[in-house]
Amino acid sequence: MSIENEKSSIKQESVSDYSKEVKHIDNVAASVKLANPLTGIPHDQLMDDASDFAKSHGLGHLEQDFRKGALVAQDPTAFESLSQLSEEDKNVLRHELTHRWAQPAQLYYLVILCSLAAAVQGMDESVINGANLFFPDQLGIPQTGPNSSRNQWLLGLVNGAPYLCCGVIGCWLSAPMNKYFGRRGTIFISAFVSFITCIWQGLTNTWWHLFIARFILGFGIGPKSSTVPVYAAECTPPAIRGALVMMWQMWTAFGIMLGTVMSLAFYHVPDTHNIHGLNWRLMLGSAGVPALIIMTQVYFCPESPRWLMGKGRYDKAYDSLLRLRKSSLQAARDLYYIHVLLEAENEIKGGRNLFLELFTVPRNRRATLASTIVMFMQQFCGVNVIAYYSSNIFAQANFSNIQALIASWGFGMLNWVFAFPAVWTIDTFGRRKLLLTTFPLMALFLLLTGFAFYIPEDSKARIGIVALGIYLFTMAYSPGEGPVPFTYSAEAFPLYIRDVGMGWATAVLCRRARSGGTPGGTSSASSSILFFLPETKALSLEELDQVFSVPTHRHAAYQLKAFRRGINKYIFRMKVDPMPPLYEHEGAIGEKHYVPGGAGHA
Repeated sequence: MSIENEKSSIKQESVSDYSKEVKHIDNVAASVKLANPLTGIPHDQLMDDASDFAKSHGLGHLEQDFRKGALVAQDPTAFESLSQLSEEDKNVLRHELTHRWAQPAQLYYLVILCSLAAAVQGMDESVINGANLFFPDQLGIPQTGPNSSRNQWLLGLVNGAPYLCCGVIGCWLSAPMNKYFGRRGTIFISAFVSFITCIWQGLTNTWWHLFIARFILGFGIGPKSSTVPVYAAECTPPAIRGALVMMWQMWTAFGIMLGTVMSLAFYHVPDTHNIHGLNWRLMLGSAGVPALIIMTQVYFCPESPRWLMGKGRYDKAYDSLLRLRKSSLQAARDLYYIHVLLEAENEIKGGRNLFLELFTVPRNRRATLASTIVMFMQQFCGVNVIAYYSSNIFAQANFSNIQALIASWGFGMLNWVFAFPAVWTIDTFGRRKLLLTTFPLMALFLLLTGFAFYIPEDSKARIGIVALGIYLFTMAYSPGEGPVPFTYSAEAFPLYIRDVGMGWATAVLCRRARSGGTPGGTSSASSSILFFLPETKALSLEELDQVFSVPTHRHAAYQLKAFRRGINKYIFRMKVDPMPPLYEHEGAIGEKHYVPGGAGHA
């Protein structure tokens, strides 16, 4: 037996053994069925199956591309040994591996549109920040005086209205809207709602009317925030998936900064003879402009190939993939792979309650737990309180109103700029390591900010240290807990339950309150991440199923041992033995097998 055959034999036995273990652990076939369904099929049979697929779906003129694409999809890293591929075909696949950022312009156009959708999200969050300095007095809920306690609650209710809607209703509309309208349709509808309600907010004259307008805004925020990261994840290759999906958070940060720019731009706008509070009305209405741009551009992007195939529109799905890939071979490869995954998915999900399976199926439950942790901690760390109330926080530190807005702009700018490092580190350094590195720093800087309020009010040091603490906190937050939650949640769930899982994760994110994070709460996140959050960077669907099929107690025990080993090795400089691999794909058997193109996450 040759060395290559021996490796293949050992690998297949290992995968088979691991699949049995997964089935035993979960008592379901989901993880096994949704691993690479092409594994083990003889080449002749695989090519014949691909030919039949092409002919039966109106793609017979591309039969040769599908025959070759199916072979590559079976083992994407073994294309060099395939005699059926021409040297030109192999050059295309080599270039894909060695030049991961060399993607079609259409893919980057799609990412830009998703980034603009994220900017709308950020503006929806932060334009209220500057408006908070004006509308409470004009709408009858002043924050000082005899009813200040009650009015502070009402202000919090008005500010949090969109996320009350998201958590209760909006996020749960994502799955049915995606089912009937597709990714682009859902984004268009949610952008339309955002546009209308942003204008509506500027026309209100009572606090309860503003509350209603902002509550309806949640119907735009919820489905959009659930759909856009998944849409990006479905269309991007795994090698750069994290970097492109995290654009959601990075450009949300840009939108937060842009919202404070709008607050500064309209701050000195005077009232007219018949419009009272024109400045804060323009602030709130300004977020509707980018939403309008999204509405006019979204249908110039390709629809999700997976959604089109789910509707039986395979020719349109191929056209969509051809716009998102460099060659017809890559498009055929990914289309066929999505097809076999959808076939396996349909066998699994028929007639079952998908929401309950978020918690009853162990593999799904672990993904739900991990996604819930990262989403909840994004709220609990206190960053969204800063995004909403930074102007109020700086005002309490004796900043003037205009100084408070300028300081808030500084927060938004740092939040955006320091998200850029994650573009390069999220797929190399990894999601988990980014969080474990930045959370302790966030706790330290939050502690600094809190203690600064004990400095006497008449001291200039109080202003400087409050600003320094918030800025340092932002610089630690932006490359870690900022981009990771949406990226992680968009990829953690299996295909058949992804829309429901993302809806759950986004609903968790939308549980917002005025109370800020605490250093203790922020630091406790580190232990939750250490024990309950597996790494997902650059893993195929097969490997993700392996990762989330490891029982939680086993993962936690392994990470505790690794933590102790790290202390002994790096602090006490002791000689320690290497840890055995936790997952099969980390072992010494064979090579890592990335899913082709991005199809595994389609």
